[in-house]
Amino acid sequence: MVAIVDYDAGNIRSVENALERLGCEFALSSDPDFLISADKIILPGVGNAAEAMESLRSKGLDSVLRQIRRPVLGICVGMQLMCRDSEEGPCDCIGIFDSHVRRFVPSQGCKVPHMGWNTIHNLEKKLFSGLSGGEYVYFVHSYYPTLCQDTIATCRHSGQLFSAALKYENFYGTQFHPEKSGDVGERILRNFISL
Repeated sequence: MVAIVDYDAGNIRSVENALERLGCEFALSSDPDFLISADKIILPGVGNAAEAMESLRSKGLDSVLRQIRRPVLGICVGMQLMCRDSEEGPCDCIGIFDSHVRRFVPSQGCKVPHMGWNTIHNLEKKLFSGLSGGEYVYFVHSYYPTLCQDTIATCRHSGQLFSAALKYENFYGTQFHPEKSGDVGERILRNFISL
């Protein structure tokens, strides 16, 4: 059973659709006991990090997430919430990943938000099994996680190299949207489900 964390963040329906295509059993929940006992947990998210973090805290889910020992996948803002902090707010985040979330600086040739297809490189094998690097995935974000010891994939937008994916122990995160990234995204989700 895959649990999708329900904390009033956007992007839930597209994650549900992707899991349906994979034939996965899933449920949307904010119940701590259910989340802790689920086989896999997905923390989706779009929108403002400070508001999303406040929603997590108001439901007590920030501390619940820290307790989970099964594989957890944060997507987009969901991954950013597992970093140390974010300039979007600004706000302190859960602090699982040793990364800081910074805003892209608009400049000549640098469009903000970073929106559309871009390539990922320097891939860690478990989450990206079957991929060699250079594959295109779909991004929509104005803030990015900095490079750190937890980085397991990188991407470059207008000269800025950032963490496209992070991993610490049983926690994984993707800045891109695997549920919107076609066959490549489907493979990444399958790899996560099979962890």
